[in-house]
Amino acid sequence: MGARQGRLGPVIKAVLFDLDGTLYDRDLLATELFREQYAAFAHELPGVGAESFMRSAIAMDDHGYGLKEAGYRALVQSWGLDATVADRLVAHFWGSYHGYCKLTDDVRRTLDALRRRALKLAVITNGPSVMQRRKLATLEIEDAFDVIVVSEEEGVRKPDAEIFRRTLARCGVAAHEALFVGDHPVADIEGAHGAGLRTAWKFVPYWPPVIAGSPVIHHLSEVLELV
Repeated sequence: MGARQGRLGPVIKAVLFDLDGTLYDRDLLATELFREQYAAFAHELPGVGAESFMRSAIAMDDHGYGLKEAGYRALVQSWGLDATVADRLVAHFWGSYHGYCKLTDDVRRTLDALRRRALKLAVITNGPSVMQRRKLATLEIEDAFDVIVVSEEEGVRKPDAEIFRRTLARCGVAAHEALFVGDHPVADIEGAHGAGLRTAWKFVPYWPPVIAGSPVIHHLSEVLELV
């Protein structure tokens, strides 16, 4: 008899996830953080209205891919304000960030259901180790994963296939036995696909999918139907 088949082909033994934008809503986080930031700094932002600040800050953030130090400096300069205001805004942003990490019931139930199925679970995330691990701790899901791989610790980042290979090896599964779920079409979907994994794209409206045939999910619980 041949290997057992599932909806995606040979049976899935491991599900690997991106963190930011996949396991929590990063855009919602940024919106809430910037709203509070304006309220806290309005007295230092003469002539800058709330709507203008929000619009500029969200554009600068670029869904988490904007450089905060340079971005805030450019904004403060454009507003004609003292450069030290940018330093305080940056410090406030990173000092407040983790408090806005929120886990939805959908994500929690999905991770619980996958663990009950005895699947290996892993996170692959780009970013500084302290920051990324603190996010997982704040979300209270670090214990849900068998393997946590952070780019700073590995010296390699998504979409490099090597970071996916290392995670597969630590999970003890082959590439074709793993599904990777992420929101970024290049770092996540192209990267995982290039390493031989099956992929599912967590839909976001601002990045079009780039891998034909990769299932599109709008809620993490849809992963349960794929495995």
